[in-house]
Amino acid sequence: MPTLLDQAGIMLWIVALSLLFGGIAGLILGLLLYVTRKGGILQQPIIFWVINILVNTFRPVPFIIFIAAVQPLARVVVGRGIGAEAVVFGISIAASFFIARLVEQNLMSVDPGVIEAARAMGAGPWRIIWTVILPEALGPLVLGYTFAIIALIDMSAVAGIIGGEGLGNYAVAYGYRQFNPVVTWSALFLIVIVVQVIQALGNILARKILRR
Repeated sequence: MPTLLDQAGIMLWIVALSLLFGGIAGLILGLLLYVTRKGGILQQPIIFWVINILVNTFRPVPFIIFIAAVQPLARVVVGRGIGAEAVVFGISIAASFFIARLVEQNLMSVDPGVIEAARAMGAGPWRIIWTVILPEALGPLVLGYTFAIIALIDMSAVAGIIGGEGLGNYAVAYGYRQFNPVVTWSALFLIVIVVQVIQALGNILARKILRR
């Protein structure tokens, strides 16, 4: 029987890799949604329409269905349909669409007047993106990604159904199925602690950024 801490480490490893891949892809998609929309600094209705349809199509799909549906694709890309690699692959794809919408919404909080002032000073679109839009939205983005990390922890627990390791699978396999509530509650307690720590760190970092 694996130990609680070992499974916690596996869960954090799955979440970290999923955040790396899904977080980068989600940032790119969300940024494209923001800048290519009507009135955006890189207005491109076709690009916006395509990305918007993709996000709206995949984001609402329940993760338990999504992770099962992408198993064949996971076999092609990572060589297996179950296990930690397949879980990271599935979570990364799901997270990219989820985070894309978070990024878009947080970028919408940027004051249009600041963007217009940068335009008036002769700044080009890409310079505005890197020196105005992203820095101005950094605080809300940190809070958004904090929320995303917690959602990834939830996804990693659900992904245990396809053979993924971690606290979710540990609680079900060695707690629920073996009628051992101590194991189940221990895993639950540790997940709650991890979530509280992540949320606190995200709040502190966002607060420091917003005070600048």
